[in-house]
Amino acid sequence: MLRHYGVDLLDWHRGRLSSRRLRVLVEHLPADSSYARAVHGEQADWTVTDHLLAAVVDHLAVANWMFATVHRDEDAEPAEYPEAVPRPGEGSAGNPEQELRPAVEQGASTAQIMAFLSSPS
Repeated sequence: MLRHYGVDLLDWHRGRLSSRRLRVLVEHLPADSSYARAVHGEQADWTVTDHLLAAVVDHLAVANWMFATVHRDEDAEPAEYPEAVPRPGEGSAGNPEQELRPAVEQGASTAQIMAFLSSPS
């Protein structure tokens, strides 16, 4: 038998629902609830999997950029550094790829990049 357990917020006002119970119910609402969206904005729509997938895409783009930079013709224009996948609630602050971008765009030569990649860590 399927039962529906609804909560009437007036029960809190009437004294039938304690403040503690109301707080517990609100804290355990699903991550995709309208309350979570109202409090956290579009961050509520992103799961851990979505963040990890965005990180994988960013790292793959940087790896491809490095490969293209190292193997380009000396006379060819350098490839443009890849843009990171935009994440909800984040500007450039806190994004490692965006923080490293100015150092990368200083124009390291192919020899400097090869020396960096072949140096022991």
